[in-house]
Amino acid sequence: MTIRAVVKGVGHYLPERIVPNSEFEATLDTSDEWIRSRSGIERRHFAAEGQTTSDLAAKAAVMALENAGLAANDIDAIVVATSTPDLTFPSVATMVQEKLGMTRGFGFDVQAVCAGFVFALSTANALIVSGQAKRVLVIGAETFSRILDWTDRSTCVLFGDGAGAVVLEAETGTGTTSDRGVLSADLNSDGRYRDILFVDGGVSTTGQSGKVRMQGNVLFRQAVEKLATTADTALEKIGLSGADVDWIVPHQANLRIIAATAARMNVPIERVVLTVQDHGNTSAASIPLALSVGVARGQIKPGDLLVVEAIGGGLAWGAVVLRW
Repeated sequence: MTIRAVVKGVGHYLPERIVPNSEFEATLDTSDEWIRSRSGIERRHFAAEGQTTSDLAAKAAVMALENAGLAANDIDAIVVATSTPDLTFPSVATMVQEKLGMTRGFGFDVQAVCAGFVFALSTANALIVSGQAKRVLVIGAETFSRILDWTDRSTCVLFGDGAGAVVLEAETGTGTTSDRGVLSADLNSDGRYRDILFVDGGVSTTGQSGKVRMQGNVLFRQAVEKLATTADTALEKIGLSGADVDWIVPHQANLRIIAATAARMNVPIERVVLTVQDHGNTSAASIPLALSVGVARGQIKPGDLLVVEAIGGGLAWGAVVLRW
């Protein structure tokens, strides 16, 4: 008997405020064409004043629970991936727990920056496979607009706010790749690359949250190689390849990175779920947002084989293979 963590529901939430590229032209030496050509981004959403990461996460969670036909107290655990928590502590997960009216189970946060959802999904799978939980709500949520330097055109035009969520539930599988649910995972990190992408503040250094700093050209080269490799490794673990994949659902950071990674995997761009143009880089929220949007569009269907993959500050990167 093989226990699989199967997706039972999916949902997302985007703040009401939509910020087109043209809005940056008044304050920065940039243009809509410049941003589109380098990133593929056309617009993004920014949280309203007073709107927190846990607010966004809770709204996505409600949608995912409704999609799964479950109530909050049917959930055993909440795992939230975020780099922009409401407070240093307690965790966003416990705040979501309270907002949902969930009075049982447990919750905690995972921090792997843009790779956070992949790490959270793998962690939730481990909880289910080990028998510690039957149903886990996995959320990626960010308010990156709160840590952007509005004078730095290389970063502030790239990021957005949002949240996405999936409900995982234990099911008995056959132990083959035809099973629904998480089939394999590959996680990696290498702290030697810290200075490529980081925030220049923190509790034990400056005492302030800091701002995003990035070496874009260096990160681009690292991202393509590492994303293609981790996705191939996760597939190889279960005897599959890019030819078996119905959809790549990548971290939505940069259209050029996404296209180059797909090409390295020999997967046509038509089999890649793309939302970067509408959301920008929402860090840990980008993959669950793309999953939810992909389902809503009718792209992702039950039985499809998916690869989700991401890279973020650390550097941290990884991939999960799952059958929808």
